[in-house]
Amino acid sequence: MKRKTPFLIFAFCLSLFLMFKSCVINNSQPEDCEVVEVTIKKITEGSSYDIVFHDTGTDYYYINRGLEQELNLETLNAKVLNKTVTLHLPKLLFGTSEHIAQIAIRDDIIFTEFD
Repeated sequence: MKRKTPFLIFAFCLSLFLMFKSCVINNSQPEDCEVVEVTIKKITEGSSYDIVFHDTGTDYYYINRGLEQELNLETLNAKVLNKTVTLHLPKLLFGTSEHIAQIAIRDDIIFTEFD
C-alpha cells in the first residue's frame, strides 16, 4: 500500500490542477474560444458589475465587470437587443464558459478582450 501512496497523491494533485486551471479564464484568444451566434432578448446588471446577456432560451452570457469597462446598459440595449450577435466564449476543460471574450454584430465589434 505504501508504494501506491505517492502515485495517488500525484494523481490527486494533477486532477486538482487541471480542474482549477480549466476554471480560470486568462488572456483568452480567438483560437481558445468557441464561436456561437445567439439572439439577445434581455440585458441585465449582474453581480460584481457584470453585464448579463440573456438569449431566447434559458442561457445567459456575461461580460465580467463590464460596467467598470465603460460599457453601459442603455447603449448595449440600443445596439444588441433583439439582434443576433456573435460571441467568442472561452473553451474550458469540460465545456464552454458563459464568459464573453468578444461580442460582435456582423463586423462591428461591441466588446473584446483580445489583444
